[in-house]
Amino acid sequence: MSMEILAPAGSTDALIAGVRCGANAVYLGMKNINARRNAANFGTEELASAVKYCHERNVKVYVTLNILVSDEELETAVHTAEEAINAGADGFIVQDLGLAKILHEQFPKVRLHASTQCSVNSPEGFKALEEAGFVRAVIPREMSLEEIKEIRKATDMELELFVHGALCMSVSGQCYMSAMLGGRSGNRGLCAQPCRLPFSADESKSCDLSLKDLSLLSHLKEIEEAGVCSLKIEGRMKRPEYVASAVTSCKKALLGEYLPNDETVLKSVFSRSGFTDGYFTGKRQDMFGYRQKEDVIAAKDVLKELSHLYDNETPLVPIKLDFICRENEPIKLSATALGKTVTATGSVPEKAINKPMTEESLGIRLKKFGNTQYYPTEVNITLDDGLIVKASEINGLRREVTELLNEQSNEEKVHSTYHLEKDKRKADAPYYTARFADPEAIPDRHPFKRIFIPVWCKDEDFVDNRAGVELPRALFSCEDKLTKRLEHLKKIGVKKALCSNLGAYRLAEKYGFEAYGDFGLNIFNSETARLFNSPIISFEATLEQINSIDAKDKGIIAYGTLPLMLTRNCPIKNHIGCQNCTGRLTDRKGFEFKVKCSPYPCVEIFNPLPLYMADRQREINCDFLHFYFTDENKKQVEEIISNFENGTKLDKKYTRGLYYRGVE
Repeated sequence: MSMEILAPAGSTDALIAGVRCGANAVYLGMKNINARRNAANFGTEELASAVKYCHERNVKVYVTLNILVSDEELETAVHTAEEAINAGADGFIVQDLGLAKILHEQFPKVRLHASTQCSVNSPEGFKALEEAGFVRAVIPREMSLEEIKEIRKATDMELELFVHGALCMSVSGQCYMSAMLGGRSGNRGLCAQPCRLPFSADESKSCDLSLKDLSLLSHLKEIEEAGVCSLKIEGRMKRPEYVASAVTSCKKALLGEYLPNDETVLKSVFSRSGFTDGYFTGKRQDMFGYRQKEDVIAAKDVLKELSHLYDNETPLVPIKLDFICRENEPIKLSATALGKTVTATGSVPEKAINKPMTEESLGIRLKKFGNTQYYPTEVNITLDDGLIVKASEINGLRREVTELLNEQSNEEKVHSTYHLEKDKRKADAPYYTARFADPEAIPDRHPFKRIFIPVWCKDEDFVDNRAGVELPRALFSCEDKLTKRLEHLKKIGVKKALCSNLGAYRLAEKYGFEAYGDFGLNIFNSETARLFNSPIISFEATLEQINSIDAKDKGIIAYGTLPLMLTRNCPIKNHIGCQNCTGRLTDRKGFEFKVKCSPYPCVEIFNPLPLYMADRQREINCDFLHFYFTDENKKQVEEIISNFENGTKLDKKYTRGLYYRGVE
C-alpha cells in the first residue's frame, strides 16, 4: 500500500483541517474510552458525521480505544466500539489486551491496531500481537531505524510510525508518574505531563525529563524503505492550525518538496526548543528541550496564515465521467469514484435551432465541480450531432451524481452480545512472592513461594536461591542477547520467568519457562488477567477494582518503591554526565526520585516513598502479595517480612499508592 498520512483529530475543526490539507486517514476518540479524554472528541452522532465527511473524501477513520479498561467499563467499551462500527469506523487503536480479545471475538471483521501503549518493543512481541488478531501496530517512538527493520522482518502486520509531534520521556505504557503524583493516569487518558516541570539532576531546577518534539519528516524515504505504511502525526490536543501545518509538511516531504522554510514554520506553530530525531538515528545527545517564551511568540506570527490552508474544500477525489447524449434518448451522466459507479438520467435532448452543443463546450460544463472534493481525471462524451441540452440540466446531473457518490452504503449493523462473567470468590490467606534487585538482600530463611532476580545476575545467585528470572521491562535491540541468556539459564535449572511485556512473556514460554505476568503488562481487568499466568494486577487499579477481578491466582504489589518511568534516554547522563551521577532527580518541591540504569539499555525512575500494605492485608482479596525490593539490604528485608507477618504499621513515611484514591 502507498504511504498513509495519519492526522490527529481532537475536534471537528482539526479533522477538517487534516482532511483538507491531504491526510489519508484520521484518528479520533469518542467521549469516554480514549487516551486524550481532555480533547473535544466525538459523540455518537458527531462520529457518524465525521465518518461520512471523511469517507466522501476517501479518508479513513480510526477510533482510539487506547486506555486501560476496568471490569465496570468493559461493556461500555464494547458498546462504544459497536456504535463506532455502525457509524462506519475503519478500525480501532487499542491498548488493553483483554478488550482487544473481546473485540476480536465479538466483531471478527474489525481491524485492530495495537497502540504504542501496548509497550511492545521486540520482534517476539510484535509476533504475539499478530497472533492476538491485530492487523497493524504502532511502533514505539523510542525505536531506531535498524530496530524498525528488525520488526518488519518479524511480522506481516502493517506498521505505523509517529513522524511528528510530542515525545514522552517514558516508554509508552510504562509511565506511572502522573498517576502516582497527581492521580491522573496516562494509561487512562488523562496524563497531566508532570515531566514537563523541573526535575533536576543537580538541583538547578532544570527540566531534565522534558524532551524536544519529534520530527522525522526528513527521513520519510528511509521510513518507507523500512516497510512502514502509515505516517502518524501526534497532536489530538493541538489546534487545527497545527494539524494543517503538520499534514501539509508531511505531504511535501513525501513529494520531496520539504524545504528549510517549511521546517521553520512547523517549529513556529509548536515546538519545544526545536525538533529531535535522536531515537530514530540513535544519536540521543541533544534530545531535551522545553516550551520557551520564544516558542510561544513564534506561534502567534504563523497561526493566522496557517488557518488559510484549510479555508476551502480541497479536490481530493479523482472522478471519471461518462456522458451520453443521443437523439430521442434521455441523457445520462455516469460517474466513477470512491470505488463505485453511479448514474443520473435527464430528459431527451432537443434539436438545436442555432448553435448545437459540442464535445468541447460539454466538457467545460461537466468539469465544473466547484467547491467539492472531486476533480475530473477523465471525461468521455458520446454526442449526436445537432442537439442541445439546457446548462441547468447538465449542472443538475452533475450535482445528482455527486450526491449519489456521497451516499454511504447501508452495511449490516453489528450487535454485541458481550457480558463479563465473574465468580465472586474470597481468596484464601495470600502467600508471598518477591523480586530482588540485589540477590545479596535475600534472607537465608524467608516466606516467599517464588523469588525472582534480574536476568543479569550471576549464575550462582539463581542456583543458590532457587530463583526465577525477572526479564527486562523493555527489549530494545536486546532480544538476541536475552535469548542466549535464557537458553543458558534454562540449562542451569532456572524454571520460572517474571515478564513485564508481551515479547518477554512469549519468549519465556518459547524457551520452556513457566511465565508469570508482571505489573508492566498493565493488567487492569478480568479479561486481561485471564490471558496471563498468576498475573500481578496494575498498581493503578484501586483495591476495590483489584479485589473484584476474577482470575486464577492473581496478585498485587504490597510492598516496594514503585518505578514511575522507564526511559531510553538517561536524564542524569544528559545533564551532568555519568561521571557526575548522583543517582537521583530532585523536583521543584525538593522530593528526590532515585534513578537506576541497567545492563539492558533502559533507565528506571522511582517514587520517593515506598508502597506499604502490611497493616491492610485483611482488605486485600488476592491469592498472593508481591514484594518489590529495590535497594533494601538483607536486614531491612527481614524487618519488612516481619512487619507483614505481624501486620505492623510503619513508623516512617510511606504511601498506599493508588489502591484507595485511584486515578481519573
